Amino acid sequence: FFLGGSNTVELPIKFTPRYAGCYHCQIHLKSSSDIRVYEIECVVNADQADAQLEFVTPVYQTVTQEIPISNMSSKDWRFEAYLEGQCFYGPPVINVPVGKTVPYPLTFKPVAER
Repeated sequence: FFLGGSNTVELPIKFTPRYAGCYHCQIHLKSSSDIRVYEIECVVNADQADAQLEFVTPVYQTVTQEIPISNMSSKDWRFEAYLEGQCFYGPPVINVPVGKTVPYPLTFKPVAER
């Protein structure tokens, strides 16, 4: 801490999260004539990850790939899936509870041209 010329106090904080999630903190500052409580909330998002899926299947046969979604945060997750491209199918919503891994079943169902 140090007092500047404008009666302010700087309080440097170093925060190094290991996982994505929402982190809460309280800072209690006490003196003989004053008590202050500061609440801090930090939301950490995971880095964007690029991924590729390769589907290998005999001609005109359906294949499903289960994509594991792991929730290592402190809150349950609800995902909405928007699939682009023809012949791909999957559930529009998936819920992943805290500390669990839930597979997202992505299906490729080719259509024969006539």
